[in-house]
Amino acid sequence: MSEFRIHHDVNELLSLLHLRGGDGAEGYIDLLQKHRTPYVTTTVSAHSAKVKLAEFSKTPEDFLKKYEELKSKNVRNLDPLVYLLSKLCEDKETLQFLQQNAKERSESSANTNSTTTTSYTLPQSSAKMSMQELDELRKKLGNVTASSNAPLPAEVTRKMLRDKHNKKNPTQPNPVFPNWVYDRPALIGDFITSPTAAGDLTVAVGTLPLATQEQALVEDLLFVLVGVDGRDITAQPVLGRQNRSFIVDATLDMSVKELVNRILPVASYYSTITRFIEEKSSFEYGQVNHALTAAMRTLMKEYLILVTQLEHLQRQGLLSLQKLWFYIQPTMRTMEILASIASSVDKGECMGGATLSLLHDRTFNYTGDSQAQELCLYLTKAASVPYFEILEKWIYRGIIKDPYSEFMVEEHELQKEKIQEDYNDKYWDQRYTIVQHRIPSFLQKMADKILSTGKYLNVVRECGRDVTCPDAKEVLYTLKERAYVEQIEKAYNYASKVLLDFLMEEKELVSRLRSIKHYFLMDKGDFFVHFMDLTEEELKKPVDDIVPPRLEALLELALRMSTANTDPFKDDLKIDLMPHDVITQLLRVLAIETKQEKAIINAEQADAALSGLEAFSFDYIVKWPLSLIINRKALTRYQMLFRHMFFCKHVERLLCNVWISNKDFKLYSLHCAKWFAAAFALRQRMLNFVQNIQYYMMFEVMEPTWHIMENNLKTASNIDDVLCHHTSFLDNCLKDCMLTNPELLRIFSKLMTVCVMFTNSMQRFTQTMRLERLSREQGTMDEAPSQSEAEKKLSTKFSAEQVDALQSDASFEATISKFDSNFSMLLLDLLDKLSIYSTNDCEHSMISIIYRLDFNGFYTERLERMAIERSQKAAA
Repeated sequence: MSEFRIHHDVNELLSLLHLRGGDGAEGYIDLLQKHRTPYVTTTVSAHSAKVKLAEFSKTPEDFLKKYEELKSKNVRNLDPLVYLLSKLCEDKETLQFLQQNAKERSESSANTNSTTTTSYTLPQSSAKMSMQELDELRKKLGNVTASSNAPLPAEVTRKMLRDKHNKKNPTQPNPVFPNWVYDRPALIGDFITSPTAAGDLTVAVGTLPLATQEQALVEDLLFVLVGVDGRDITAQPVLGRQNRSFIVDATLDMSVKELVNRILPVASYYSTITRFIEEKSSFEYGQVNHALTAAMRTLMKEYLILVTQLEHLQRQGLLSLQKLWFYIQPTMRTMEILASIASSVDKGECMGGATLSLLHDRTFNYTGDSQAQELCLYLTKAASVPYFEILEKWIYRGIIKDPYSEFMVEEHELQKEKIQEDYNDKYWDQRYTIVQHRIPSFLQKMADKILSTGKYLNVVRECGRDVTCPDAKEVLYTLKERAYVEQIEKAYNYASKVLLDFLMEEKELVSRLRSIKHYFLMDKGDFFVHFMDLTEEELKKPVDDIVPPRLEALLELALRMSTANTDPFKDDLKIDLMPHDVITQLLRVLAIETKQEKAIINAEQADAALSGLEAFSFDYIVKWPLSLIINRKALTRYQMLFRHMFFCKHVERLLCNVWISNKDFKLYSLHCAKWFAAAFALRQRMLNFVQNIQYYMMFEVMEPTWHIMENNLKTASNIDDVLCHHTSFLDNCLKDCMLTNPELLRIFSKLMTVCVMFTNSMQRFTQTMRLERLSREQGTMDEAPSQSEAEKKLSTKFSAEQVDALQSDASFEATISKFDSNFSMLLLDLLDKLSIYSTNDCEHSMISIIYRLDFNGFYTERLERMAIERSQKAAA
């Protein structure tokens, strides 16, 4: 499967780059298959890659600034991407190609846009701005932002999240706070900035004695530490997501001012944390952020208690500026960490698993700082509680209750009843999918098992059975991964066993597969003899003339008359008339994009309408949940194998009919034996080819591969193993039956076509000779009682000229010689290609068909002789 996936991805990539696929793509595919090991980056390699990219960049400072910005947002796979880009910079050929491709695309887009767009240019005078003008503009923007009713970026994000949630859950929309919550600015815990916030100062604080200045600043600091402007210290408006800055009276004594500036970062941290708590407490930001803000609010209460105690000391006259600095220092580190986490979550717009990943990484980064690590561990434990509650319901019951789209597994509404009509099996592959950016980093290794565990339980639960894991325990976050890894492993093992037992025992999966093998892989020989005898005349008609109910009735009769009557699932077998012949269907599945293959498909489609034999196939009714294993994709592969073998059986029957008619004809055409010998020999070679191909496919490919799959199913531990073994069985059968190689398939189809044309020609010639004999006997024995009236009427349908033309020895010998030449050339070409492919270890099973078709070295000798003749001609 991975080979087909790589083939698809390479062709898609080349089409996006506006390049031709075909033969050139094969080189890229081989290269990818040889280098499928992912990049593994370390801190050292990531740093060296960053430095290398900075050296290649025209603006290194901008690149490093952007890198640090993305790093602060905790962007996933940033270091592996930088490492990959650094490797691309070293590859001059690839770099040159990408630059050339980008240049061509930019030129083409510029040419397109020049005809449809109108250009607008800014005045040259406004292109540059001084730093002073920039600062003034920032202040104006800050005042406008604070005073206007225009929505802030946070409000825009909140509205977007709310609309997304309401669209996903129209019956349970997000609750909305009343407008007065947002319209009243005094209800927030942060600073209220306005042009009149500073008040009127009658006396400058710098003119007061030093002790008085200190007392005034202590009082101001106690206000500022809880988000209220002081008289001499005022908060600046915040632009976007910047940190809060403050203006301190310039007349203060330098020693006092220096001490105040040391304490003010705590107030800035408080402002950042308070804004974060009030914003992320909204419903739209998800339960993980709610839990995180609740934990932060608990810590902020402790902080406010400290400020209250300091205020109590200040009222008693026991708090100086130095004491305030002494008491606030232990809290500063805590506030700094909280503000840093709040800023990172805010910048990265993290929710759910992304927030937990950021907290987990911070916890590990503070390994050398025990107090900081303990603080981050407390926050991570608190924030992970709602996420683990969703996880527990998923791995213990197979239910997702994720109102804010935070969980790593996402559910899509799909109808399981349509899985039988869906080639790609969307229910199993797309009903529940992993969303990478929602996976917490500490659960990354277990993501696939978490997905599979819930899917297994969900299948059993949707079949009406209650499932609850007996080992269900509360999952808690810890730095030791083993704790929750063991819980997930236990849940996974239980879910695997429950679903596997359910399918194997209650739904009889193996018996179903055996039933499919009876019909699609022609396991019941007598059934097919009866069926082909009954339906031969009907299937020779064009598809449009066939009556499906009549075929269904004949199928029912054949099932009742053969040993297939003992199959308990025989009623699930149906008739299916396909719109394309088997070769066209196979080439479509293989998705060949070369012009040659497209021409073949178009030519085949341009032919006359298909006959019933070319369009005929079986179909099989599979109900939920067995349709997860025997899905439409698997049934399509069974159909391709069946149609391939069914057509071989049909050609074998045609050759046997020719043999029977020729045997009867030899009794009264001994004088023709000389020039009939070549036709008899060619017919026998064709029959030998078809029978050996059938024997190879049935007894050297399908039967051994089936036994391997059946043994693997007995030891399978989960349903994914069952899917893998079943898919591997079908893939190996398709590959070894030459159905996945367009070149071999094309040669084989031509060989079958030559055999069919030969049988048609022989049947027409034999019938013509029989009519000639009847015509001659009619002239000498008109009253012969042995001649039936039907034969007399039949003999009068051909004129003497037609009989003479058809019985011409030279014409017949030329036709047989042409058939012999075409068949031999195609068979030699097939053997030559098989010998090439058999040198590959993956194709070793094809060696046996070479020995079977060329058991006495006849074709090998002929191939060598042709090679010598070719070399002699080339030398001449």
